[in-house]
Amino acid sequence: MKKQFVVIGLGRFGSSLTRTLIENNHEVLALDKDINLVEKMATIATHVVQGDSTDETVLQELGVHHFNHAVVAIGENLQASILTTLLLKEMGLSKVTAKATNATHGKVLMKIGVDQVVYPERDMGIRLGTQLSSDNLVDYIELSPHYNVVEMKAPQSMNGRTLAQLDIRATYGCNILAIKSGESVNISPKAEDVIRTEDILLMIGSNKEIRHMEDKYGHKW
Repeated sequence: MKKQFVVIGLGRFGSSLTRTLIENNHEVLALDKDINLVEKMATIATHVVQGDSTDETVLQELGVHHFNHAVVAIGENLQASILTTLLLKEMGLSKVTAKATNATHGKVLMKIGVDQVVYPERDMGIRLGTQLSSDNLVDYIELSPHYNVVEMKAPQSMNGRTLAQLDIRATYGCNILAIKSGESVNISPKAEDVIRTEDILLMIGSNKEIRHMEDKYGHKW
């Protein structure tokens, strides 16, 4: 379903977000005070405007209150980030997401009623650190501080064995959601399905359960 977004702040995070939303066929109004950033984004976004997001008149004239979702992607200027977020909430937008540069910034944003706070730099650091810490980890999604969905390479010791034989859920507490073999993806795999060394396993589990499994197979991955 096509949605309408306002993205305020066209640095690396804001411009990447704008590009992705447009590629997914959503309508995006992009806004930044810096004319150079606006001109760069003009080749991608049809609705890109230079303006001061801390000026309520500018926001009113752009009609941002008619949009479904606003994302405040302002980075270093904390005052502008906070004031822009406050204005958007006062204008009655149904959902406002804001980028925070640190925990204190995030707490202030939550206090003024932002619906979601994101920490792009912190989250990317955690993501990369987690991937680099494990030879077998391909990718992961943090569902909560304690639970993750991970993509893992099947170890040699699993080769030729069925899910029933491995009994991963009973042994480790993890669940295999899907198995990727080359270009094909087996969603909701059955007990008799066989694992091959080149397979990628999409699994869900707690951090403790996933670490337990890594400890078991770590030297064989």
